[in-house]
Amino acid sequence: MKIVKTKILSLFTLLLGIFLISLISCKDDEPIKQNNNVTVKFTKQGELTFNSTDGNYIFTIGIEIADDESKREQGLMYRDKMEENEGMLFIFPEEQQRSFWMLNTMIPLDIIFVNSKNEIVKIHKNTTPYAKTSYPSDAPAQFVVEVIAGFTEKHNINEGDKVVWRRM
Repeated sequence: MKIVKTKILSLFTLLLGIFLISLISCKDDEPIKQNNNVTVKFTKQGELTFNSTDGNYIFTIGIEIADDESKREQGLMYRDKMEENEGMLFIFPEEQQRSFWMLNTMIPLDIIFVNSKNEIVKIHKNTTPYAKTSYPSDAPAQFVVEVIAGFTEKHNINEGDKVVWRRM
């Protein structure tokens, strides 16, 4: 019986070692999986308008809506391009601290965190494709908008500005 326990422990230790070596050898910005055979195209499901803190109109984009766990998990992964007037709106059931990353996301993005009052609470500009870096909201957010990198700079969209969106 003691020999069987020793063999099981040795096998477990070996498997754990292999797992740890594979984790250590994985580069920080290396995608975990590739999906080179699938091109995901934009499907307009609504519109989102950015307004300044004083209520003035800034810009309107078409949005895809990620309103369930599966769609939020997929996000904008495997997109090889996105137009300036396109974006994705992530809708969560409640407001709380959020954090996004760019794993398997091929294009740089601006990530905009929005609270339940539709106010922009945090913007991460020009995020790095494929990065495992965490981009936190720094404040409770119920919505997240992803647009192409440089969008918020070009249109002078800032924290404190507001969004208004609707489904089509």
